[in-house]
Amino acid sequence: MRDSLRVIGEMIRKEFLQIRQDKRMLMVSILAPVIQVILLGYAATTDITNTTMVICDLDKTAESRELIRRFTTSEYFIDGYRVDRPSDIDRYIERSMATVALVIPVDFGRRLLARESAPLQIVLDGTDANSSNILLGYSTQIISSFSQTVVANRSGGGAGPRLARIVPEPRIWFNPDLKSQFYMVPGVVALVLMIITMTLTALGIVREKEAGTLEQLMVTPIRPYQLILGKLVPFALIGFVDIVFVLSVAHFWFGVPIRGSIPLLFGLSGLFVLTTLGLGLLVSTIAKSQQQAMLIAQFFFMFPFMLLGGFAFPIANMPPIIQAITYIFPLRYFLVIVRGIFLKGTGIAELWDQALPLLAIGVVIFALSVLRFQKKLK
Repeated sequence: MRDSLRVIGEMIRKEFLQIRQDKRMLMVSILAPVIQVILLGYAATTDITNTTMVICDLDKTAESRELIRRFTTSEYFIDGYRVDRPSDIDRYIERSMATVALVIPVDFGRRLLARESAPLQIVLDGTDANSSNILLGYSTQIISSFSQTVVANRSGGGAGPRLARIVPEPRIWFNPDLKSQFYMVPGVVALVLMIITMTLTALGIVREKEAGTLEQLMVTPIRPYQLILGKLVPFALIGFVDIVFVLSVAHFWFGVPIRGSIPLLFGLSGLFVLTTLGLGLLVSTIAKSQQQAMLIAQFFFMFPFMLLGGFAFPIANMPPIIQAITYIFPLRYFLVIVRGIFLKGTGIAELWDQALPLLAIGVVIFALSVLRFQKKLK
């Protein structure tokens, strides 16, 4: 029994010595969970605050201004844009510049003072069904509070045969049934493309290093750029083939509409692939084994991208410093592109401000990864 325990103790000691010697694995196993808990603590929240509004006040009375003040002084909404015509709100919602629009019609104040029903319109970007439901609840709560206090006071405490009543008329754009699948499934397209291209690239190159075939290729007349392209192009093609299958499942199985241009989706996907291939190449230069490559890719790239890229949690809900960090994540831009093409039918005119940062990040990451890989080859 003592001999058995001694052997087990020596094995445990040996494993800890190996872990201590492998600095990369030690960093991944200790540092990565700490980083993930911090990020998840900031990102994982269903509370929605500081939502940008676009306001169209056609009444311009003390009553309409007071209602707007109720919205914009709450913690839920920000007075982002003002327009003079209801049709002008379209571009703000379509380009995701605002999530909610408030349209106050003419005679709103007069109707309240005359103790008549006063309709107003609330327009919501229904792309994210969960957020839309929450924001609609916030709006209804503010309107109800306004009706019970300000309106009642201005109409003499509510005395008389009729009471003034505000009637909100919500309009949900892009996802009128508020199906959460319409929001999540297009995001899966981006995740599949990221996981396939990044993981296969990293594992494929590291596998070559472990088998010794990479060194054999280095002594052949093959030039570094030929080797890099030869390794990366197959993984990119596999990623695009997977997109075809995922699009088919999303549309025909889950019923998610594809309102935009599929060729545009594939074209802009190429910008995202440029980034993920570069990251996979970068991981392959850091990792010494396939296990290390998988852990580094998951803990330092995939999980942070998913948490802070807007896949499950709206970026607008995160603290300002975390929102600033998300601008370096390519998934942030690609999710806007994918969901915009799927649900809004947006074109390049509305998506160029997402495509340009994605291209810039892709070029920088890919160039740095290629330079590091060439240096390792030498």
